[in-house]
Amino acid sequence: QVQLVESGGGLVQPGGSLRLSCAASGRFFKINDMGWYRQAPGKQRELVAGITSGGRTNYEDSVKGRVTISRDNAKNTVYLQMNSLKPEDTAVYYCSADILIAPWGVPHKYWGQGTQVTVSS
Repeated sequence: QVQLVESGGGLVQPGGSLRLSCAASGRFFKINDMGWYRQAPGKQRELVAGITSGGRTNYEDSVKGRVTISRDNAKNTVYLQMNSLKPEDTAVYYCSADILIAPWGVPHKYWGQGTQVTVSS
């Protein structure tokens, strides 16, 4: 059974930094794209940043220059370094991973349980 376990959320003051981590565990063949999404109260879940297995990245416009996504393929882990945080970054952050269980078949998207990030003075 595949699991994604997140850590690193919390309360931070405006202008502060946080680093989120998400580790995949279980039996699988390969992890393709990984990403971080967020969902604020009353809003739809949105993509914050994504990264391919080869390291290509993409970012949502409002976080460009403040957020860096990275991954350690040997540890099956994806990270999200967030700097210059703003109150509007407050949300539950979810990691995702497109995982191929076996060499045949198609990848499925798995989700972490979510971690709360609150930016407030």
